[in-house]
Amino acid sequence: MNESPRWFKSSYSGTTSECVEVASHLSTAHVRDSKRPDGPHLDFSAPAFARFVTSVKDGHA
Repeated sequence: MNESPRWFKSSYSGTTSECVEVASHLSTAHVRDSKRPDGPHLDFSAPAFARFVTSVKDGHA
């Protein structure tokens, strides 16, 4: 069975559709623009995405 990723956006995004959505599927984090759900998305390994999130939280990005 091939499941599609389940997309989520931050609760900080409010009700607008101008945000980034993230989906975790297998060992990959997928990132897309909520305004273009059928458009391209970026794929990151789970460790690379975790490092990115940590960097943002620490104020480095």
